Amino acid sequence: MSKGPISQFIQEHYLHFNSAALVDAAKGYETHLLEGGKMMITLAGAMSTAELGKSLAEMIRQDKVQIISCTGANLEEDIMNLVAHSHYKRVPNYRDLSPQDEWDLLENHYNRVTDTCIPEEEAFRRLQKHLFKVWDDADKSGERYFPHEFMYKMLLSKELEQYYEIDPKNSWMLAAAEKNLPIIVPGWEDSTMGNIFASYCIKGTFKPTMTKSGIEYMMWLSDWYVKNSEGKGVGFFQVGGGIAGDFPICVVPMLYQDMEMENIPFWSYFCQVSDSTTSYGSYSGAVPNEKITWGKLDIHTPKFIVESDATIVVPLIFAYLLGW
Repeated sequence: MSKGPISQFIQEHYLHFNSAALVDAAKGYETHLLEGGKMMITLAGAMSTAELGKSLAEMIRQDKVQIISCTGANLEEDIMNLVAHSHYKRVPNYRDLSPQDEWDLLENHYNRVTDTCIPEEEAFRRLQKHLFKVWDDADKSGERYFPHEFMYKMLLSKELEQYYEIDPKNSWMLAAAEKNLPIIVPGWEDSTMGNIFASYCIKGTFKPTMTKSGIEYMMWLSDWYVKNSEGKGVGFFQVGGGIAGDFPICVVPMLYQDMEMENIPFWSYFCQVSDSTTSYGSYSGAVPNEKITWGKLDIHTPKFIVESDATIVVPLIFAYLLGW
């Protein structure tokens, strides 16, 4: 693939330290795909609110990612950005906010994520209204789905089109829904829509069992991994730390040690983009070699770590992969 100006720039100027690691990771990712490998991308933090969809959606459309693991926040916040973008409020001086300033944002129904405030009515409540219908339909028909499948149903119903405020090509969730891309959402309860669903269960409107659980996600992932790990195998591109990465990477030692499938392949590429430092027992800050001792990576697995801001690094790596 011919490379565009962004890719040419990073190859010319990103020659040392974290910048060189960025280029090495991008080239390793590209080689993995060219050799027939598949890739899992894991999303922690608030990457959807950081509008990663502007590059991730195209990665999905071009088959440069075969499965995603993300937090419940990233699952919903991409759709919130799709339907309520003009109502978001940016606070460039967020470091200077006083407790009173923060309280004023709350009073005005804004939820702050660093320098970006998500509007409650236009984002959270708008999604709640349409998700309720999807949940209610499933409840009445006695059907059970994973959290991301409910989101897919809502998006593919096209009921949200009336609210679109960005170019839909920049929504990674919409691109994923159109491809029916596999998504793993560990700990979905730890999200706004997860909290809202729990509130309906407390009220007796729905039953918790209507939404498939994290254990069922792991069971599903184990089956997917076995079917997709032949040949070059499956790579692991981890954006940030936390449960989005910690949960799915464990499928390999589970299959090997607990299911006694001794021929199961290790993850065949690994990259983590994070500003977590290696200290105080931080799992997110652990160097890749530590994962060898846990049966996740092989001695020969290509390993990369870029210790920097994922909102800067990841769009550049995706740009390289897309030839931009």
